[in-house]
Amino acid sequence: MSNVVGWFEIVGKDGAGLRKFYGELFDWNIDATQTGMDYGLVPAGAKGIAGGIGRSEDGGAGHVTVYIEVDDLQQYLTKAEQLGGKTVAPPMEIPGWNLSIAFLTDPEGHLIGLSKGAI
Repeated sequence: MSNVVGWFEIVGKDGAGLRKFYGELFDWNIDATQTGMDYGLVPAGAKGIAGGIGRSEDGGAGHVTVYIEVDDLQQYLTKAEQLGGKTVAPPMEIPGWNLSIAFLTDPEGHLIGLSKGAI
């Protein structure tokens, strides 16, 4: 199957607190040393996907987001809008990660991330 969920993200006001909570709850080894920010990486398991847990960039309450891997970010944003969704953030490159992301909301307002590249 193409266009799989390739990443999850949990962000909120207290990144360290969220990492402590999820790390202790699920015995996850969350590495916050690689990113240079208040954001830790959760490795993929044998049956699961990798993700990140940290502080919300805007300092807000945060969100839980899944990222769908696609081959053309703008094409999927356009298609989402044709189907009743909305573009929240246009394609943007993440420096140093060979990765581009974009965000949309579905017709009910749920935030979905799109990714292209190295996740």
